[in-house]
Amino acid sequence: MRKRLPALTLACLGVALGACSASPDQTSNSTIETEPMTTRPPSAERRPLTITQLGRTRTDAYSWLKDENWQEVMKDPSLLQADIRAYLEAENAYTKSHLEDATADLRETLFAEMRGRIKEDDSSVPAPDGAYAYYTFYRPGGEYEVFARKPVSDAFNPEAKGQILFDGDAEGQGLAYFDIGDVQHSPDHKLIASAVDDKGSEFYTIRFRDAETGEFLPDTIENTTGDFVWGAGSDVVFWVVRDENGRPSAVYQRILGSSEDLLIYEEPDPGFFVGIDYAGSDKYILIQTGGHTTSEVYFFPAGDKNPEPKLIAARETDIQYSVTDFDDAFYILTNADGAIDFKIVKAPVEAPGHENWDTVVPHTPGTLILGIESFKDHLVRLERTDGLPRLVIRNRTDKAEHDIAFPEAAYDLGMSSGYEYNTTTLRFDYASPSTPDQVFDYDMMTRERVLRKTREVPSGHIPEDYVVERIMAPAHDGETIPVTLLRHKDTPTDGSAPLLLYGYGSYGITYPADFRTSRLSLVDRGFIYAIAHVRGSQAKGHQWYLDGKLEKKENTFKDYVSAGRHLVGLGYGAEGKVVGLGGSAGGLLMGAASNMDPELFAGIIAAVPFVDVLTTMSDESLPLTPPEWPEWGNPITDEAAYDTILAYSPIDQVSERPYPAMLITGGLTDPRVTYWEPAKWVANLRYSAPDAGPYFLRINMDAGHGGASGRFEGLKEAAIEYSFALAVVGKVDGLNLTADEH
Repeated sequence: MRKRLPALTLACLGVALGACSASPDQTSNSTIETEPMTTRPPSAERRPLTITQLGRTRTDAYSWLKDENWQEVMKDPSLLQADIRAYLEAENAYTKSHLEDATADLRETLFAEMRGRIKEDDSSVPAPDGAYAYYTFYRPGGEYEVFARKPVSDAFNPEAKGQILFDGDAEGQGLAYFDIGDVQHSPDHKLIASAVDDKGSEFYTIRFRDAETGEFLPDTIENTTGDFVWGAGSDVVFWVVRDENGRPSAVYQRILGSSEDLLIYEEPDPGFFVGIDYAGSDKYILIQTGGHTTSEVYFFPAGDKNPEPKLIAARETDIQYSVTDFDDAFYILTNADGAIDFKIVKAPVEAPGHENWDTVVPHTPGTLILGIESFKDHLVRLERTDGLPRLVIRNRTDKAEHDIAFPEAAYDLGMSSGYEYNTTTLRFDYASPSTPDQVFDYDMMTRERVLRKTREVPSGHIPEDYVVERIMAPAHDGETIPVTLLRHKDTPTDGSAPLLLYGYGSYGITYPADFRTSRLSLVDRGFIYAIAHVRGSQAKGHQWYLDGKLEKKENTFKDYVSAGRHLVGLGYGAEGKVVGLGGSAGGLLMGAASNMDPELFAGIIAAVPFVDVLTTMSDESLPLTPPEWPEWGNPITDEAAYDTILAYSPIDQVSERPYPAMLITGGLTDPRVTYWEPAKWVANLRYSAPDAGPYFLRINMDAGHGGASGRFEGLKEAAIEYSFALAVVGKVDGLNLTADEH
């Protein structure tokens, strides 16, 4: 767990869009209406395809938007079929003409504001590892991270000059898309390995270079997930390969300088994805395989070549576990034996099977254990109670525990293990919606903390100017939904302010109450920014997740709408002045909520939205479909799952409703939510509810799930989102995005 260079974490920019456009004369094709392209929205040709499944029949009029050779398109976007490209470029041209050009001045202002809040020459806190301390930094104007090191004696000396190991700006120069998956130094500090994706398809190439000279080694490894570890001897690398369907399916070994790669582990179940990492002490390498709800872990000594991985505990359906080593044993975080909110057990390395698990930290209902990190003399766990996190430190010798907690109403807390195992220093990060990120080094013996860094906001930021609140909104069934709120202290709560309501609610992912500078551009203009911690997340424990998946998925959508209606009732917004925001599975939430209660919203921002749920979950060839069945159900074999998904799948439930204005985005090389899902959704909205909207589709023709690469290109995309949000609530002079104007 400790051989990764520390990345400089930037605040998420919200929803990723694209920076692409097309002129009208590039879009002439029989599949779309073309006169005049920038004044009328494109209308995709309907080519009805009848699908019969489990005795049920449905019609897909826009299935042709899925390129038959989509796997090749992910790797080479130039191979996209001409008629599909023409339609997507026509949509981009329409969005550019009616939204982007109409808000150009505002977008420039928003971009300048957001860029002004970023310290352009920012750097991470150096992480010691033996003779060196490793860190990352940005140059003024630079888009990508630079990875560097300096002597450990100068770790916290800002004047000390570092040695550049990997220059993201130089490597990404001239590329339309560039993502650094991972950069790691070898255990002997002599070599640097880097994984890079230059298309957005999440197929990474690993290359190696000499740390001193910068010269590349001849070894190159293609078609990886970007997930790799060094062997202890510094001459061998273990990595995860993507199969022909893009799934992380196997672990291979490369001895540097060798022309042959050795298969170490191959996963036979397409519903299980493979990963690789170190255990806490770096003595062992772990191969992790599993789906959303089931885990299996193998291990082998980090010094082995041609290793034979040993199983820790055989997979059991719906049993999850993760592993580290501590005090000469394996410590395991698991939900086994009915521990819904997880417990910690230990097992001997020689016989780590389930039958030998002894409880160390018992299950406590309502206290969700999120993760564990081990050090030579301390075991640290991150847990969440009542929606708020805390760190708990356990001493190896006397088993005594103490915790680190904070007093704010809502905040985010995370831990970083660093590189070193034999240390008493724990590094952790703290932030709240109004408080910029702080990095602390905490001595687990003396309990003293040192503030290593506070995130700078060059244009200025006064935390006291903002109000952070946590309220509990009543749900439809008597539950209560945590909602985090951020507003300027001068913003009224009498219903006159517009409300942006963010939601996600899937996979147990809990959106943090952290600090994001981009939000301030809305909050400073009078928006109230709210995060609804709906079911499907783990905000109130693991059961909160279980109650928002499979046959209970509609709880997610109902929670979100209930939270919005409750906020309106309290004066944190008004009907028709709410802007919904969500991406990926959160885009599904946006689609379902707009079907459920369209009058609540002034606008919807749905990024890379997972909206064609039934069709996608019925397509076994897609990379994520088999692993996703435990989350959504398998409509290929299960009639109940088919009916449940059909009842909420946004594309399948589109009808003539008073939908609000929508900004819908996608990425051409996105392997997670494929580009044709948002494209089909917009086409269906225009056909079924032509008098509502308007609907703006923006497909990034040079990127995947994460949108544009680079920290400033991402800001430009956030500026498009926020200009749309401001426009739909009437805060953009001369631009009316209500349906009756289109």
